[in-house]
Amino acid sequence: MMITAVEAIPYAIPYTHPLTFASGSVATADHVLVRIHTDEGLIGEADAPPRPYTYGETQTSIANVVQDLFAPEMIGLDPLDRQKVHAIMHRTIHNQVAKGAVDIALWDLAGKAFGVPVHKMLGGWTDSLRVSHMLGFKPAEELLEEAHRFGEEYGITTFKLKVGRRPLHLDIEACRVLREGLGDNVEIYLDANRGWSANEAMEVLRRTDGLGLTLLEEPCDAKEAMSRRRLVERSPIPVVGDESVPTAGDASRELLSGGCNAICIKTARSGFTEATEILGLCTGLGVDVTMGNQIDTQVGSMATIAFGAAHRATAARAAELSNFLDMADDLLAHPLQIIDGRIAVRDLPGVGAPIDEDKLNRYRTDR
Repeated sequence: MMITAVEAIPYAIPYTHPLTFASGSVATADHVLVRIHTDEGLIGEADAPPRPYTYGETQTSIANVVQDLFAPEMIGLDPLDRQKVHAIMHRTIHNQVAKGAVDIALWDLAGKAFGVPVHKMLGGWTDSLRVSHMLGFKPAEELLEEAHRFGEEYGITTFKLKVGRRPLHLDIEACRVLREGLGDNVEIYLDANRGWSANEAMEVLRRTDGLGLTLLEEPCDAKEAMSRRRLVERSPIPVVGDESVPTAGDASRELLSGGCNAICIKTARSGFTEATEILGLCTGLGVDVTMGNQIDTQVGSMATIAFGAAHRATAARAAELSNFLDMADDLLAHPLQIIDGRIAVRDLPGVGAPIDEDKLNRYRTDR
């Protein structure tokens, strides 16, 4: 089998409810569908979600780096020789989302070639994941209303609260209102998206002590090395690295330097290959992992499900999988369903995310 062509197709689908957080706001999914074609007619596919305010990648940059830099060197290779493709991509630094999409598309191809679901190839631990829902910047009562709705409609009992606002009492109030309104059986954890300083994060932890919060993700910029180390040492809950740990090298640096003591894995920026390396590092060191969401489409969420369901450690916590519900539409041919707070893997060869060609033609922006 040989790679004959690589496509990077830009498309745009609006959100019905924009998500706002400390580092940005998303109103439209300006994504890129990466497709790797072979001489046997098999096609590997993956979704690439640009997050320019976080990683600096844009829809245009992803399409260009995939088609102009990676594709010419990939054509003619066996798609099963993933390390050869990674060697090509490794020459270009950064561009993690572009690289991640290429890697996932290669795994999708491998699964289709062998007739095996990728979640089985990666480990096959379970057949479904618990779902965590992200709550963006809103007044506290609106956040509580949204959490109740997702609990009643979908059975979700884990919520990530986006924080990082100033003044701090806005987020502190939200924590208290959610805990009082949802009760003790619902998990609540925080994600500040680098919105605070380390000292502000310590103040928030002090003032929310007793509310049963379980995690604090990316409270401040990792460049605050000394203050952040002090925060990690004093925090009563794990401090999770996210934007600061896009690669295995970054994860090892932050964990060994004391910059965090848990890791958020996002397949959209690491693919499956580097996500496996990051996971191995974390399990070896005995630190918790979460499966994060890059405000993914259903296509992207299927990749998270495939990886998360494959491993015991990634399936231990609820995965961030529900934000596609705020999109007006999706490219996935068969929509995902959240039942009793869980999403099941699909017993299909590859990642299990076949594309609706009519929808792709409707939303693509290169024609």
